Amino acid sequence: MRIFKNIRFTKFANKSGITDKALCKAVMNAEQGLIDADLGGGVIKQRVARQGEGKSGGFRTMILFKKGDKSFFVHGFAKNKFDNISDNDLIILKKLASQMLSCTDAEIDKLVKENLLTEVIYEEKTVS
Repeated sequence: MRIFKNIRFTKFANKSGITDKALCKAVMNAEQGLIDADLGGGVIKQRVARQGEGKSGGFRTMILFKKGDKSFFVHGFAKNKFDNISDNDLIILKKLASQMLSCTDAEIDKLVKENLLTEVIYEEKTVS
């Protein structure tokens, strides 16, 4: 499983104190079928805890997700700032998921090299 974050999400995560380890945990939970909301078309919503707190008051992340293959964190928000995404935003995310989840490794590596994506590097044994 390869995990990535786009520029916009990276800025959000850095500002919010969300660690790569927390992102990996969210994806590993999804891999195990523990998905907070499957929005269809390769788009899922996963909760990520605030540091030192639980998930319920934490952050919501939108992930383009293909089990056993790749995941892209593309949007995040605090629950207390924003309840959900609009129907129009979901349509856009599903189109993006279709494009990104069909990318080859070479195409993704090019996006990483161009600094449009950042790969989240982790060791599975450290994610618990």
